[in-house]
Amino acid sequence: MAKPRKLKVFRTPIGFHDAYVAAPSQKAALEAWGSDHNLFARGEAELVEDAALTAEPLAYPGQVIKRLRGTAEEQFAALPPAKARQQADPAKPAKVKKAKPAPRPDRGPLDRAEEAVAAAERRHAAALAALAREEEALRRRRRAAEKARDTELDKLRAHADRLAATYARELEAWRG
Repeated sequence: MAKPRKLKVFRTPIGFHDAYVAAPSQKAALEAWGSDHNLFARGEAELVEDAALTAEPLAYPGQVIKRLRGTAEEQFAALPPAKARQQADPAKPAKVKKAKPAPRPDRGPLDRAEEAVAAAERRHAAALAALAREEEALRRRRRAAEKARDTELDKLRAHADRLAATYARELEAWRG
């Protein structure tokens, strides 16, 4: 059985989420994220050592675990006000105040669907891991049963060989 490799937990931001993955190396983390670029060299990915943040990724090695960074309200509150954004770019002309825009689409269903996908991935990974443990236990039981069979058959065959030799001697003596 191969020696298990030590896993580390890495994080990179994707949209409003942080993507965590437990992997043995930065290269493996980049592959799990599907990145063609070295996000670590760009400063866009990092090693995570906080036990609270590493628990779930370590439970599902190799799987990307997404966590929302704050609530939607907190994320919108962190944005600069419209006037400050406009002043930050003086090249853009001032906009005339228009009618109130339509409300932003509700992201809730998408967030719930993404969480359902992540939960299903975790559930199936756990089921497959349990099956792998059961397979290994069955392999160990089979090896033990085969060893017990071989030991018993060796003893019985040796005993039968001794009895056959004794019988042959006694039959020879009887024949004279």
